[in-house]
Amino acid sequence: MSRLRVTHTSTFRYSGPVQASYNEARMTPVTQAGQTVLDSRLTVTPQTWSHDYRDYWGTAVTAFEVLAPHDSLVITAEHLVEVGDRPPVRTPATWETLRSSDVRDRLAEFLSDTPTTEAPDEVVALATAAADDLDPDAAALAVCLALRDQVDYIPGVTSVHTPASEAWAARAGVCQDLAHLAVGALRSLGIPARYVSGYLHPVSGGDIGETVSGESHAWVEWWVGEWVPFDPTNRISAGSHHVVLARGRCYDDVPPLRGIYAGRGTQELEVTVQITREG
Repeated sequence: MSRLRVTHTSTFRYSGPVQASYNEARMTPVTQAGQTVLDSRLTVTPQTWSHDYRDYWGTAVTAFEVLAPHDSLVITAEHLVEVGDRPPVRTPATWETLRSSDVRDRLAEFLSDTPTTEAPDEVVALATAAADDLDPDAAALAVCLALRDQVDYIPGVTSVHTPASEAWAARAGVCQDLAHLAVGALRSLGIPARYVSGYLHPVSGGDIGETVSGESHAWVEWWVGEWVPFDPTNRISAGSHHVVLARGRCYDDVPPLRGIYAGRGTQELEVTVQITREG
């Protein structure tokens, strides 16, 4: 197990006074098997009202508004989380199980594509070839690795809303693109898959007490009797270096911040993530 302290700060600066701002933050980790939230708080400056709830996907959401004129907005999320590696699936599901009406009904939302995750024909063909003669769990891993071999990690060529097809055409993108491609490829085979957002401690091992610049990150989970987390970007299982914030069909279900503001000023956004290993 690793104990990680995460400080995620988002600073909006406006070129002119903003009269009002209405926002939702999905920046609070979940407690689950393999991850325990020991402490968590989210502060907003300035702020006039906030409300916490869980959305349809089970994500913790803080809705807040600022109704006083302001030229900047700072959202700081601070968490202490204990995370560990997940054990292998005890009894992986067969293809017959995945094709059953019970599974297809219960997990229908993670078998249907969104405009962002729809896999182009070349990706479907690659997934089919990679999965040949493998059971679903091994096939899912093979598909993610095959996709990663074809896509270069290059920041700046895409955005979080770029469709998987465009990232594939460029053969380049970042973690969100690789997660969208993997989710679409797995769904094309009939393997339920979902998009995961969170944080990644970028240093293998890492010294206790050392603070490093971390990353907002994205990876995938596929269902083969249990949900299996995997990080296609880094070709590793998601475990003791990953902190889960939210899950959904694609990025549009899990953005860290979403909102609108009233005012003429354009905005600049600065985001920093600091992660300290405390144990």
